[in-house]
Amino acid sequence: MAKDHYFDITAKLDMMEMKNAVIMAQKELKTRFDFKGVVAEIKLNEAGKVLSLSSSSEDKVDALKDILISKLIKRDISGKSLEEVKTEGISGGNTKIIYKIVDSIEKDEAKEIVKAIKAMKIKVTPSIQGDEVRVTGKKIDDLQAVMTEVKTLDLKAPLVFGNFK
Repeated sequence: MAKDHYFDITAKLDMMEMKNAVIMAQKELKTRFDFKGVVAEIKLNEAGKVLSLSSSSEDKVDALKDILISKLIKRDISGKSLEEVKTEGISGGNTKIIYKIVDSIEKDEAKEIVKAIKAMKIKVTPSIQGDEVRVTGKKIDDLQAVMTEVKTLDLKAPLVFGNFK
C-alpha cells in the first residue's frame, strides 16, 4: 500500500536573520558617504513585528530601503516580508516609513492557494491548518508540481515550503 506524502506551505520568518540583516544595514549606513552628516535610522521592533526607516528626505529613505532589502536577500529573506503600512512626515522635515513584517499567510491568500491547487486537477489534497496550508498526495512528483505552481502565484506573503515527507 502506498504511503501518503505531504508538505506544508507557510510564511514563517526567521526573526534572528531579520535582526542580523538590520544590524548589517545599520553598519553599512554608518560607512556610506551619501549618509555622512544626515539623520538616518533603521529601527526593528521584534515584539510588534514592525520596522521603521527614517531620514531627511524621501530619496534617502528609499536608499535606506534598498540597503535593507539587499541585506535581507543575502540572508535568504524575501523582500515581500516587508509590507508598507504608512509614510509620514516627522519633525524637522524628515520622512518616516513604517513596515509591517509579514510572517503568516492570511485566510484569503490560503484560500487562493487551495483554489489554485484544486484547479490543477491532480490527485492531491490541500487543507488549511491555521496559518499554513498542508498538501497531501500519493506521488512526490504531484507534490513537486504543486510547489512549482504555487510559486507562480502573486501573493503578499513570502512562501516557505517545509515538512516535506
